[in-house]
Amino acid sequence: MTVNENGRRNSADSGGVRRRRSSATGGERPSTIRDVAARAGVSVATVSRTLAGNYPVSTETRARVMAAVESLHYVVNVHAKALSGRVAGPVALVIKDITGPSLAHVAAGVEQEAADRGRLSLVCATHDDSTREDDLVQLMREQHAAAVLLVGGAPQDEAYRRRMAEYATALDAAGSRLVLVGRPPLPGDLPVTVVQYDNRGGAFQATDHLLTAGHRRVLFLGGVPGLSTSDQRRDGFLHALRAHGVTPAEELELPGPYTRVSGYQRTREALAAGLDFTAVFAGTDMVATGALAALREAGLDVPGDVSLVGFDDVPFAADLSPALTTVRVPYEDLGRTAVRLALEREERLGGDDHVVLSTQLVIRQSVRTLS
Repeated sequence: MTVNENGRRNSADSGGVRRRRSSATGGERPSTIRDVAARAGVSVATVSRTLAGNYPVSTETRARVMAAVESLHYVVNVHAKALSGRVAGPVALVIKDITGPSLAHVAAGVEQEAADRGRLSLVCATHDDSTREDDLVQLMREQHAAAVLLVGGAPQDEAYRRRMAEYATALDAAGSRLVLVGRPPLPGDLPVTVVQYDNRGGAFQATDHLLTAGHRRVLFLGGVPGLSTSDQRRDGFLHALRAHGVTPAEELELPGPYTRVSGYQRTREALAAGLDFTAVFAGTDMVATGALAALREAGLDVPGDVSLVGFDDVPFAADLSPALTTVRVPYEDLGRTAVRLALEREERLGGDDHVVLSTQLVIRQSVRTLS
């Protein structure tokens, strides 16, 4: 089908509309802006101006161009638009694992805030591979992402800090922004936004609740040492012990991964070793579910024999039997705040690029007060 200068279709093409044009090799290729121009009977420059919306064109011309775009199923080259500054870059969320309930809620908050602001959100998983993280950050630079959010605990060593500094500088040079979510700030004056939550305060509240209930022998199932989240929660736990005049017992600290299997195994090991404890503080709710299974398997009642507290307040925590006392982390707010701060940084005359959200103890039925 062809279109004459008046925008009318010639009858010779009544056999139907072709969405793709034949290539020199006999195959098919996607329609181009030249195809749109030929179909609409206008110049390539007129098509470009019409689609960009930054140059006045007549109503009739606009209608012809848009009809050609629709009939050819033409897709604008987003990379060219990004280079010209005419398209809002996406928000990229880079996380270790997309299956964890906590990180899924961060992702939900990111997606909702990005959508409210007319942005596409991308979710990428590193599987705890720093090389893959390097590649993903570079890819997001090439995709002109407006912000790259790195989520979850991280090792607090010099290699990590150096890598983050490189990310921040490279993204800033590309007009993007590095946002550390649930991670501590970097030293020095770097172009980075930090959104944390109060791990120490939350762990203090959980431990204080157990100690106030009369428990003095608390088994602490913390995280892997050296990770920011693990270290901060341990700090809060120890601070609460000291505040109550309780001497920390090294044998009651069993660090490990924040998984259900690890919580189950560590609790079984504590029971098999004959450790004396009346309460368990699990570093996450997933760890708490494993601990609960091990305690029940050993014939112990929660909270009748052993009290149990978690951390995160994932959706299933309230549905456990007994309902789990835990620390609520505002994961969706974490994601929303990260996007908001990153996208509004140019509009703010001042303000803080380091925000710490509060955590809250949620008391349910898994803790017993000792007489």
